[in-house]
Amino acid sequence: MSKLDQLKTMTTVVADTGDFDSIAEYKPQDATTNPSLLYKAAQLPQYRHLVEDAVAFGQERGGSTLEQARWTMDKLAVNFGAEILKIVPGRVSTEIDARLSFDTEGTIARCEGLIELYQDIGVDPRERVLFKIASTWEGIRAAEQLQNRGIHCNLTLLFSFPQALACADAGVTLISPFVGRILDWYKNAENVSGYPADEDPGVKSVTEIFNYYKRHGYGTIVMGASFRNVDEILELAGCDYLTIAPKLLAELAESDGDVPRKLDPDAAAAMDIPEQHFDERAFRWGLNEDAMATEKLAEGIRLFAGDTRKLEAFAHEICRNC
Repeated sequence: MSKLDQLKTMTTVVADTGDFDSIAEYKPQDATTNPSLLYKAAQLPQYRHLVEDAVAFGQERGGSTLEQARWTMDKLAVNFGAEILKIVPGRVSTEIDARLSFDTEGTIARCEGLIELYQDIGVDPRERVLFKIASTWEGIRAAEQLQNRGIHCNLTLLFSFPQALACADAGVTLISPFVGRILDWYKNAENVSGYPADEDPGVKSVTEIFNYYKRHGYGTIVMGASFRNVDEILELAGCDYLTIAPKLLAELAESDGDVPRKLDPDAAAAMDIPEQHFDERAFRWGLNEDAMATEKLAEGIRLFAGDTRKLEAFAHEICRNC
């Protein structure tokens, strides 16, 4: 068995891409998208029809230029999500506009719009979609309300334990700790070229969260994300889910050798880990005290918002040429 096949025996593998061919090749259970991935995919000729359909939809909905752009972006996300769901047996994660990261009601309203669009094309979003929301306090509160209505959420841009615990207390379905971005920050801050896999700061962060969840009986799924190398992935073998880019999926598929389980829910359940909880004040203070998490959360929101604006501009250009 390849390392990828072995990994699939203990961890649910998710494709981190908007490229349908890659998803079909590696046969993951689920798939995730974000504005950066959609921007890259939307520029490929084979997906142009999805962009054109979204532009036409936005024009048909009418309203102001801003309203048309919003509907275009949401329809584009749903178009890609629907195509992905033809390939994967599980769920697709569809991202809520990062510019709503500090707007609880706006996040809920945008999610409701996406639900409507999925239902219009015959997809049951409660069964097949995870709505990706930034792990701000406001985003977590939006997710809590949505979860109470049976709408499943994936809390993304997660870099710290306070974020992870607040998400679990809110009852979210899944969290996506960003392993590689944590590594990037520490390499720069400590001026080092890298770390042994078991000392990788991103790996250690996910391991801490996983063990805490299992020790205290939380049902929230831990999905490691944003990997820089296969060693990080293999060091988290046994994590609930891992979302992996096509390049690293290929490397795992082409590699042989044993893949030992590194994270074990039964072992974690027996660990001596004190229980904690964070109200808003403690959450904000804990995040403030973690320079890495504070900086990477803000940076991630800016980057996703920037790629959304690029995608809007690309769609607008197609509209002009239609």
